[in-house]
Amino acid sequence: MTKITFKQLAPFAALAAVAIAALFVPALPNFNDGGKYSAADITWLLIATALVFLMTPGLAFFYGGMVHRKNVISTMIKSVVATGVVSVLWVFVGYSLCFGESIGGVIGNPFTHLFFKGVNSGAPWSLAPTIPLALFALFQLMFAIITPGLVVGAVAERIRFTAYILFIALFSLLVYAPIAHWTWHPEGFLFKMGVLDFAGGTVVHISAGCAALAGALVLKRRQSHIEHKEIPPANIPYVLIGTGLLWFGWFGFNAGSAVSANALAVSAFGTTNTAAAAAGLSWMFFDVVRGKKPSVLGFCIGAVVGLVAITPAAGFVAIPQSIFIGVVAAIISNLAVYYKSKSKLDDTLDVFPCHGIGGMVGMLLTGIFATKAVNSAGNDGLFYGNVSFFFIQLKALAIVVVYSFVASYAIFKFINFVLPLRVSSEEEEIGLDATQHNEKYVQGTLLVEKTGELAETISH
Repeated sequence: MTKITFKQLAPFAALAAVAIAALFVPALPNFNDGGKYSAADITWLLIATALVFLMTPGLAFFYGGMVHRKNVISTMIKSVVATGVVSVLWVFVGYSLCFGESIGGVIGNPFTHLFFKGVNSGAPWSLAPTIPLALFALFQLMFAIITPGLVVGAVAERIRFTAYILFIALFSLLVYAPIAHWTWHPEGFLFKMGVLDFAGGTVVHISAGCAALAGALVLKRRQSHIEHKEIPPANIPYVLIGTGLLWFGWFGFNAGSAVSANALAVSAFGTTNTAAAAAGLSWMFFDVVRGKKPSVLGFCIGAVVGLVAITPAAGFVAIPQSIFIGVVAAIISNLAVYYKSKSKLDDTLDVFPCHGIGGMVGMLLTGIFATKAVNSAGNDGLFYGNVSFFFIQLKALAIVVVYSFVASYAIFKFINFVLPLRVSSEEEEIGLDATQHNEKYVQGTLLVEKTGELAETISH
């Protein structure tokens, strides 16, 4: 009798999975909307969705330029691969967990939009009535994609690629989805508390920053970090390109969160650009005051911190206040990076000091400078005499920090239990480009070689 192997059965298993999935596909959508949507809003949100997507390859360049040249490719792909993993999960159950029928204000019902059921033909989202529900779902998908990609910078140069793929899936379902539901769903408990997070201070940056801290603690220090070796950035022009792409995409990230082509989107666009500019200058010149030379890296990192900090506030504060938010966030994150460098914490690319702490500063300053004069659907902050709202923001920040850190720490521990989380010391020495992907970055050229030959080349 001929023995049938798993490899032979795999194509049939894949076809069976597709057939089962087809059972959940609703009837073809009716694209005749009867004039209930706004063409201008649809156009702007399509552009904003594409802009937010561009942030993920921008992040890959930003991170890839800062690591050692033997780890450029492995670092970049870990951010970009989230595009594949999260996109499939989003259609399957991710969107439903975030925006499906609320279960106690904690999580969405996974069956509400299982396999995108009702998304193409359903009623528009209650807070975005002028665009199709499918467009709202795709816009939100781009936020879900970049969030686990941010964590890469903290665990770069030592985490296995397969382990990180599993982290992306578990983080998206167990950390990102609940926090998104709490914050952005009208029945979410943080939303009902009155928490304001315009474009993802808690949902994206604090959750990713705290996950980054958890990952760095579980993975422990790189050998180069233990030996206090200075690792030169592989390609500073990559960092500059990545910053430009992130800054450009962030206009869709923040201004697009108005979910309409209106004055609020214009205001969010203005606060986003101003905060990034102020933070980039602040970081660079703060370094100069401390005796350093003005650097490309300093301006780029500072600008990104400003973008992070303005994210929760973008649609709730005026443009002049965004200058203050950018300056304060850059100085606080700069100091956090400095003190982290004196510790034993090996957060490779300072994700927690920049995204985690930057997001926290942004949430608190939203609690200070938010005003109904900018957004009547928002609130007045501490600066305008509303002390209680500031403490609402502070309480939300504490909840998200604790949950995202504890849940992410548990996820990393679980992954380490079921499969090796970290590469071996020999693989770390050779570099993850060669040992994880059988590829090599040399002066901007991608060479594909046999792992053994590549290892020998690097060792010499």
